[in-house]
Amino acid sequence: MTAITASGGQRTRPWTLKLAGATGPFVGLVVLIVFLSLATETFFSLRNFLNVMDQITVIGVMAVGMTMVILIGGIDLSVGSVLALSAMVMGYLGNHLGVPFPLAILLALVASALCGAVSGLMITVLRMPAFIATLAMMSIARGIASIITNGEQIIGFPDWFSNLAIIRHFGFVSTTVAVMIVLTLAAWAFLTFRPSGRALYAIGGSHEVARLAGIRVQGVTVAVYTFSAVMAGLAGVIMSARLDSSQPSQGLGYELDTIAAVVIGGASLTGGVGGIGGTAVGVLIIGFLRNGLNLLHVSPFVQQIIIGVVIAVAVSADTLRKRTR
Repeated sequence: MTAITASGGQRTRPWTLKLAGATGPFVGLVVLIVFLSLATETFFSLRNFLNVMDQITVIGVMAVGMTMVILIGGIDLSVGSVLALSAMVMGYLGNHLGVPFPLAILLALVASALCGAVSGLMITVLRMPAFIATLAMMSIARGIASIITNGEQIIGFPDWFSNLAIIRHFGFVSTTVAVMIVLTLAAWAFLTFRPSGRALYAIGGSHEVARLAGIRVQGVTVAVYTFSAVMAGLAGVIMSARLDSSQPSQGLGYELDTIAAVVIGGASLTGGVGGIGGTAVGVLIIGFLRNGLNLLHVSPFVQQIIIGVVIAVAVSADTLRKRTR
């Protein structure tokens, strides 16, 4: 119940902080932008900003689903593999079997949903820890993705599909970026205004209390993991549009980046704390940080260290916040 009260309390804050989800991540984003603007000549430009938006689209879409999972106190390690499975199913159906491409995309999302539903059922029915259940699905989905074409990539998709990630409408926003923005706003509205959205905070606060309050905890859990998998599948479609190819190795390590974005955005891994606004800020922090480090010609190996430190600081901030409470 405390989590619900905390969530409801956010509605009394100024809209800027409500959008950011938490003061700390938003301030960190502003400081990062100011620093990189002073440190590089090309960072603070419209062209670079649009490039960053294109680069964060995949993680941004996945992070929407991961936010829901973490809010209920879960974790989903399978999203990177589900991304690859979705991309391979779409590519195989569309290019090898001649299925109309829109239908191939839909069936790829259905395959992703099945992965999420199975993970949710393993957690709720078999009582498996979320870490173990999604770790198993991570291996299963990656294996199926490789079996589909015996590990070979699929190249060459319809021009209209690739143009979804290339053509900027009104000179600014591509279709894939627009999809990410719409999904983010829709998820924010769901968590803010819908009772079923606020129920996620209750489940994250205490499964037993939520159950006694009349919330169908098991059903909601399965639905949340299914939604997370669909978002990962959609991210696989978006990545394939950007690369004009599908390959079994797509999405390797993306589950860690996605979890990092949600945690950096102020969500608690124990559940009940966080929001889509904070996640959006976390995604932007990772995107701008990587972009800025590339502009500063920082080694990719050093970049991994820096991002790891940022994650550690974010988790430490969450721990200190709990102690303060």
